[in-house]
Amino acid sequence: MPTSAAPPLVNSRQPWIRSAGFDGLWILGPPFLALLVVAALPQAFRTSTRMPVWAWVALVVLIDVAHVYSTLFRTYFDVRRRRQFRTVLWAVPLGCYAAGVALHGLGGSLWFWRVLAYAAVFHFIRQQYGFLRLYSRHETTSRFSRQLDTLLIYAATIYPLLWWHLSRPRNFNWFVEGDFVQHDWPGGRTVLTGLYAGLLGVYLVKEGSLWHYTAYFNWPRNLLLLGTAASWYVGIILFNGDLAFTLLNVVAHGIPYLALIWTTSQPTSSNPRRAWWQGRNGVALFLGVLFGLALLEEGIWDGLIWREHAAVFGWFQHLPAISDSWALALLVPLLALPQATHYVLDGFIWRRGS
Repeated sequence: MPTSAAPPLVNSRQPWIRSAGFDGLWILGPPFLALLVVAALPQAFRTSTRMPVWAWVALVVLIDVAHVYSTLFRTYFDVRRRRQFRTVLWAVPLGCYAAGVALHGLGGSLWFWRVLAYAAVFHFIRQQYGFLRLYSRHETTSRFSRQLDTLLIYAATIYPLLWWHLSRPRNFNWFVEGDFVQHDWPGGRTVLTGLYAGLLGVYLVKEGSLWHYTAYFNWPRNLLLLGTAASWYVGIILFNGDLAFTLLNVVAHGIPYLALIWTTSQPTSSNPRRAWWQGRNGVALFLGVLFGLALLEEGIWDGLIWREHAAVFGWFQHLPAISDSWALALLVPLLALPQATHYVLDGFIWRRGS
């Protein structure tokens, strides 16, 4: 926050990743679109465990599971990054599988899903922080201003999660029932809410001061913070429905990730070579591969483990249902390996300079 009349140095460019239109539609817009859809949902879908099958297919399979496989296009399908991360790309899946088998075999299925859930939470939070850094890359504001932005993006995600942990069981779970450790503590929720409201107030004062001294407003950074804060608060705290939570959680995370993978994997002046999935039909190939892999994975899950969506995955019901505990300890981590690998690889492929 400025402490004198001298204006801070601020680059006046808006730091779009690709363009205002692309970013606005595919990266910044999804949480606001999801909020509009949730606002139009019947009350039953905002406060119950019910989720229509079509919504599960569209949100969980074709967005959430599909976005996991998009990492392939920035790693195993990319010749340059295969060379750059050649050790990481085989070590991470092996390590994740070994850890998964150990967790499932020694701690049981709940501990496996609990660890995977917290890994997913960390991945979701860090994605928002990564977008914040991208949308702040042209700013030369004070250290206090940058630290406040960072604190707020973390608070916008961690506050609803902590509120969730300090409440009674909700009508939704991250993966499976009981994967989060929960203890009902109304006083703790009140304290968290007060701290969060105070932080929002400080941020608004900081942005107002910055505008006053520089006449500059960073649109993508502020839209990112607003969309993150609103979607996480509404999906976890304000509403208590599985459909509302899943829609806000998945759309606000999965679509921006897919858009980022797509736009950062396009040919550039320094790397003009086109990959097999780029060109005139590139988007169709890109999404077709992701949808196909997602449907295949979920079909195998449903045939071997869950047996919940026979109407969608009828052919897979011919697979034998697995119930032996040690067979599950080997199989479940294998089926979850794309997710686990995605969470870990994400920490490597978006590092500065990678």
